[in-house]
Amino acid sequence: MKKILIVDDVPGWVRFHQNNIEYLNMEAQIDTANSAREAVSKLEASIDEPYTTIFTDLQMESDFLPKLAGEWFVEQIKTYSKYYKDTKVVIVSASPSIQKIAERHGVLYLPKVVARNSDAEVYKQFLE
Repeated sequence: MKKILIVDDVPGWVRFHQNNIEYLNMEAQIDTANSAREAVSKLEASIDEPYTTIFTDLQMESDFLPKLAGEWFVEQIKTYSKYYKDTKVVIVSASPSIQKIAERHGVLYLPKVVARNSDAEVYKQFLE
């Protein structure tokens, strides 16, 4: 079974991602977090059973300036070897620097405009 974490400070986006993943009828456990800090706590709590895919927003709490919270979170993920090797990390953001940040950290990305204007199938590539 897939284990998925969705991280976004906007509840509507959390539901949007969750609904699209559930629409695909994949057997999955979906957890959510409303901030980068909460997401790190979820990682720590699931270290023995790592997430298979993590979707994270970039622009959340401002505690990590000049970095975006999502970028800080991606850096934290990489400190856990089980996550770094076996988990797909996907930045989902409206930030104009999404591609540059994703490439810098070696993770995948999905612009929110693409997610919003596509059907649920766009998520499939990140869950296989």
